[in-house]
Amino acid sequence: MVRLIRAARIGVIAAVVPVLVQVSQRITEARGQQPPPGISYALGVVSLLFFLRALATESSAGPEANLQKDLLWGLAAGAALAIVARLF
Repeated sequence: MVRLIRAARIGVIAAVVPVLVQVSQRITEARGQQPPPGISYALGVVSLLFFLRALATESSAGPEANLQKDLLWGLAAGAALAIVARLF
């Protein structure tokens, strides 16, 4: 049951991040500005950092840190999904 709840939390966070990135891009375009060059690279670096932090936290923290771990995993997956969404 705990694994299902954790997977659901990670999935929701991972699904929200690309939507927020897209909304941010639309706001930038509505203001008449261009998206900054290299945004995909920045998202890749952020995703990698969240992934590494999630790995470290998963192995060093106990079950009391599950919310933090789920947030980190979700942000890492969400940033990766945002990159994929930008490619298509």
